[in-house]
Amino acid sequence: MSENGPNPPSTTDEPTTTTPSISVSVSKDPSGFLSQIIGAPITVKLNSGVEYRGELQSVDGYMNIALEKTEEYVSGQLKHKYGDVFIRGNNVLYISQD
Repeated sequence: MSENGPNPPSTTDEPTTTTPSISVSVSKDPSGFLSQIIGAPITVKLNSGVEYRGELQSVDGYMNIALEKTEEYVSGQLKHKYGDVFIRGNNVLYISQD
């Protein structure tokens, strides 16, 4: 606010942009997220860099993961197709919903 009252609105011809709203969960426990995506296609990246893509069938408190219709990718290239896969949780770098 200036001494002479409120500042006048800007008269420049700059385009106005709005930022889309993003909803972020602050929970530190991923079990809620993972239980909501059972049956959904996911990507699991291992500490080794290998990725597995398939349908999430189950996950436990140790982040052990069971997938169906699974594909294995090494350096971005499809290497193998599997039916069912079980991944031990201590090898998991991240899990993302596709």
